[in-house]
Amino acid sequence: MSVLPANQPEDGAPAGPAALRIESKPKDLGSFTVRRVLPAPDRRMVGPFIFFDHMGPAEFPPGEGIVVRPHPHIGLATITYLFEGEIMHRDSLGVVQPIRAGAVNFMKAGRGIVHSERAGDDLDTHSKLHGIQSWMALPDARQEDEPSFDHYPADALPQFAQGDVTVRVIIGEAWGKRSPVRADGRMLYLECQMPAGSSIEVPSTYPELAAYVVSGNARIDAEDCTEGTMLVAQDGQPLRIKATEPSRVMVIGGEPVGERHIWWNFVSSSKARIEQAQADWKANRFPHVPGETEFIPLPD
Repeated sequence: MSVLPANQPEDGAPAGPAALRIESKPKDLGSFTVRRVLPAPDRRMVGPFIFFDHMGPAEFPPGEGIVVRPHPHIGLATITYLFEGEIMHRDSLGVVQPIRAGAVNFMKAGRGIVHSERAGDDLDTHSKLHGIQSWMALPDARQEDEPSFDHYPADALPQFAQGDVTVRVIIGEAWGKRSPVRADGRMLYLECQMPAGSSIEVPSTYPELAAYVVSGNARIDAEDCTEGTMLVAQDGQPLRIKATEPSRVMVIGGEPVGERHIWWNFVSSSKARIEQAQADWKANRFPHVPGETEFIPLPD
């Protein structure tokens, strides 16, 4: 099974320092569709961010909703952030935690964890789901850490006005405001709600930065970007964002962690470690999620 270095495009050439436009690609997950942004053919990572999915917006009739059966992870941390809806998280540590709009579920896989994601208490009603799920590759010294899970309620995250823009600091620090989310390594993750005509400049405090338009239309570093578009800034340069209509824009970035390989749900600096994780999942050597009997089999 091939494993592609996560910081290289598919032709093997290193990703260059120039600004890069990434258009999201639809991926059918069965119960709903997501827009996959990272990894992209021309840019595998932004800082430590190695995976970025825009979920929804989706609507479900009563009795239907998101169903992601138990599956494993190694070598990464996941962050789930919702704009609308609810997801019930269960994992092999025994954690059962619903997440709702504005809150953060932060799961550190380390040497290995298994979790499921299913509809929450809104299953029996007409429900909606809209949010972002992203993965961050762990630094070299943290890849085999013990797995952990933390939940942060919405009111724990700093939210403030930066000019006419409402900013929430999900991870990291910006304009003197620091998120309580305990992440490994230097990284930044912001939500910016921007009225039409508003603008913001994210300083180059972090060496790699990118902005993703969740909704609306924004001009990012002199490029018009519509919903579903990510613009990666030139390395070491600030991000200049101006909303041409009411928009929601996410900003990600941070310090690169070095070469990473990604295969299915596994991330590592070592191909051999990923192959070991494949064998462990196939042989049922990962821990189980209490109360769950289903699982996602290893892909062919």
